[in-house]
Amino acid sequence: MRRSKASTFPRWNGYESERDPIQVRMCDHDGCDNKGEFPAPKSPDSRDKWQFCEFHITEFNKNWNYFEGLSKDEAFKRAQEDMRTARGYASSGAYDMGEETYGKDRRRSDALDILDLEEDATAAEVKTAYRRMAKLYHPDTNLDDSDAAIKFQQVSAAYEVLKVK
Repeated sequence: MRRSKASTFPRWNGYESERDPIQVRMCDHDGCDNKGEFPAPKSPDSRDKWQFCEFHITEFNKNWNYFEGLSKDEAFKRAQEDMRTARGYASSGAYDMGEETYGKDRRRSDALDILDLEEDATAAEVKTAYRRMAKLYHPDTNLDDSDAAIKFQQVSAAYEVLKVK
């Protein structure tokens, strides 16, 4: 009598039944012997994926720059396109996932980047930068320019985060 490939206990099948072993993908990180169950893209525009274990996927994501190799304008356009395709998830805003998950400090630093300000910007500098950029991107002065309208919305949202109440 031959031994079954399914050597687990309890045996749900008889000793005569056989099952092929299941193929398990291992973590692609050098020297790791854990199961690689988390996919990660090899490059921003590639469909090829790495497979990492939970520890190595967090390490990979910590160092991942989605906009690497893109100019500021190209990165802005890619981010806007991603936002357009993700509009179906806007209903999750009802759960107020703003400050708790994204972080108040991160929102502030993003707002400062949008308004081209330094970390130590004063309230007057914030107001001046907002007014300058609002004039530049306002939909009334940029008719039929959807990118300017989106940029105006970003500038307005950034000012809401930074304004002193």
